[in-house]
Amino acid sequence: VYLETYGCQMNVNDTEIAWAILQKNGYARTWDLAEADVILLVTCSVREKAEQAIWNRLRHLKALKARRQQARVPLRIGILGCMAERLKEEILHREKLVDVVAGPDAYRDLPRLLAVAESGQQAANVLLSLDETYADILPVQTSAGGTTAFVSVMRGCDNMCSYCIVPFTRGRERSRPVGSVLQEVRMLSEQGVKEVTLLGQNVNSFRDTSEVQFQSAAAPGLSRGFSTVYKAKPGGLRFAHLLDQVSRIDPEMRIRFTSPHPKDFPDEASVLQLIRERHNICKQLHLPAQSGSTRVLEAMRRGYTREAYLELVHHVRESIPGVSLSSDFIAGFCGETEEDHQQTVSLLREVRYNVGFLFAYSMRQKTRAYHRLRDDVPADVKQRRLEELIAVFREEAARANEALVGQSQLVLVEGPSKRSASEWCGRNDGNIKVIFPDAEMEDAAGCEALVRAQPGDYVLVKVTSASSQTLKGVPLCRTTLSRSAACH
Repeated sequence: VYLETYGCQMNVNDTEIAWAILQKNGYARTWDLAEADVILLVTCSVREKAEQAIWNRLRHLKALKARRQQARVPLRIGILGCMAERLKEEILHREKLVDVVAGPDAYRDLPRLLAVAESGQQAANVLLSLDETYADILPVQTSAGGTTAFVSVMRGCDNMCSYCIVPFTRGRERSRPVGSVLQEVRMLSEQGVKEVTLLGQNVNSFRDTSEVQFQSAAAPGLSRGFSTVYKAKPGGLRFAHLLDQVSRIDPEMRIRFTSPHPKDFPDEASVLQLIRERHNICKQLHLPAQSGSTRVLEAMRRGYTREAYLELVHHVRESIPGVSLSSDFIAGFCGETEEDHQQTVSLLREVRYNVGFLFAYSMRQKTRAYHRLRDDVPADVKQRRLEELIAVFREEAARANEALVGQSQLVLVEGPSKRSASEWCGRNDGNIKVIFPDAEMEDAAGCEALVRAQPGDYVLVKVTSASSQTLKGVPLCRTTLSRSAACH
């Protein structure tokens, strides 16, 4: 089987889950398309461009399948994930190319679906579940070097933002039992993984209700000035408890999490307190804003105003000095005026994010925007506004990063730099890429001999230059996460 992944980190994790299931059922994995008997694409539906990439890929695979049929060597093609959920009928009927369609909650059914396909019939399962979390399946990690890993802690989303297809392709929120997450993180620690990212479509609304003794806990609060479409579920273990437990497993393992919703950082914010106090929880937060205009935010059903969002940013920066912030923005949402756009520009300037994910709006069927709003911003205007947002983001990110020049940053080495084999690439605590030369350095453990960095090492790097996306520096010494924290 040959697996190809498109889209978000959840899809990377889903690929590992699907592979774990297939491996248990006797499949072998190939990294060579020409060797494959089965090709599975794990797909994304969040924007039209993402789906277009899949249709283009299928056109390429059509030629490969035709050649296989001439040689009488069968080839089965499967579409997995969000696009399978959204476009099942179209995928099955368009040119009869695809043999298997499996939605995000149907991966356990893959062996049966592939067996049906072997008999020459098309097979599909796009049923969404209220409880499927794949808690008992330990994903087979495939990330390069084995230094970093993703761990899914919950699936689905209940927020129903008007632009977003995710609740329709991934279903309602359900959380994995805490014990299952801890088991997976322990296993990764034993394998030598040095950084784990806890994943969820809405990760900080995590709520494990599998433990009866925690059923009576009160419903969570919301960040000040925020509202939600849904009544919060009472009871259960919350995200702060999970983060606390995960961070205790291995003091040499960095912990990140994504993607949270800004509404779920209430003022008592035990999550923010944990980030400040634990040396191995990264001082980095993703706070998706989507727009800087209160009017547009209301149309998006985000549950907050510009003012409430900025108050949260101020609260986060007060709580966690030196925190790195990232965000998502949509250019050209329904009804967005030039004034609305300028408010987003000014928000980018005011907050000065370190990392940004910016996209032009893409109308999705089934969403509230599709039924209630008009996609009335012309494509060329969307593109111009997007380019303006990107330019402002880069300008401000460069300023934020330039402030780090002269400072020492603890870098987890991930592997060689893509541009030069004589340089290493890694990330600092704030999730910013850091490049430094492969040179001899001291070891903070005190051994006499000089050492060279390897993937999985923590290296203290003095920053010498910065751009909007990258820091460059010189290595000072190899160290550990605990020793580095003690020095600060």
